[in-house]
Amino acid sequence: MHGYTTREVAELVGLTPRQVRSFARSGLLDPGRGPREAYRFSFQDLVLLRAAAALRAADIPMRRIRRSLETLKAQLPRGRTLSEVRITAEGDDVVVRDGDARWQPDSGQLVLDFDVSDLAAQVAPLARGAAAALDQAGGLTADEWYEQALELEAVAPDEARAAYERALALDPSHVDAHVNLGRLLHEEGRPDDAEAEYRRALALNAAYSTAAFNLGTALEDLGRPVEAVQAYQQALASDPGLADAHFNLSRLYEQLGDRLAALRHLRSYKQLIEAGA
Repeated sequence: MHGYTTREVAELVGLTPRQVRSFARSGLLDPGRGPREAYRFSFQDLVLLRAAAALRAADIPMRRIRRSLETLKAQLPRGRTLSEVRITAEGDDVVVRDGDARWQPDSGQLVLDFDVSDLAAQVAPLARGAAAALDQAGGLTADEWYEQALELEAVAPDEARAAYERALALDPSHVDAHVNLGRLLHEEGRPDDAEAEYRRALALNAAYSTAAFNLGTALEDLGRPVEAVQAYQQALASDPGLADAHFNLSRLYEQLGDRLAALRHLRSYKQLIEAGA
C-alpha cells in the first residue's frame, strides 16, 4: 500500500502534522509504514481524521472526539466505496449515515457534516499518481495490486477495477480480489459479470460467506430467486450469524409462497438483531 504521508493528510483534512501523528499514536488509526518508518495513511484513516478535524473545530473535547471515533472506526467498512457515506457531528458525538441507515444517533444543537465524496475528490489525484508510479516501476505482486485497488476504490473505482484485474492476472486464486471485483462490477450494473466473479471465489473457497451472500444479491438482480435462496443458504452454512442473509431469505421465501420458511428466517433475523443491539 502506497498510502498518504503525514503532510499530505494534514493538508487534506485541516489538521497540523503534529495532530495527525498524535491521532496515529493514540491507536485510533492503524497506519502503515513507509521509508524510515514514516506513517502511511489509508483513505479510511483520512475519513476518521476529517471527522476529528470537524469535531475539534466545534470545540468538542479531545477525549470525546477519541471516544466517538473509536466507535466509528469499528463501523466504517474496509474495502468498499465510501463516497455515499456522510459523517455528522451532533453535540458531542459522531453520526454516520449511509443511505437510509444511521449509526450513533444523538441530539444536539450543533450540526456539522461533510460528504466523504468531497474528500475522495481531493484524494483522487494523489491516489492516481501513486498508482501510475507503481505501475511504471513494475514488479508489483498480486497482493500489492490488491492493496492498491483497495486504496483506489473510494476515489477512482474504474482504476480500482483495473487493479483487481491486474492482481488476478498475476494470481487467479486471489479469492478476495474476485469478491471485490465482483462487487464493483455489480455496482456498475453488471450482475452477470459479478456472478461469474463470486462463483470463481466460491470455487476457491466454498466457505467464503461474503462471496455466497454477494452471489445471492446478484442472482436476485438477475431474476433467479431459487438460485439466490441456495446462495444465501450457503452463506449461512458458513456464517449462521449473518442476519442480512436471514432477512433476504425471508423475503424470497415469501415471494416463492413458502410462508413457514419466510417466518422462520424472519424470526432468526430479529433474534440476531436484538442480540446485537
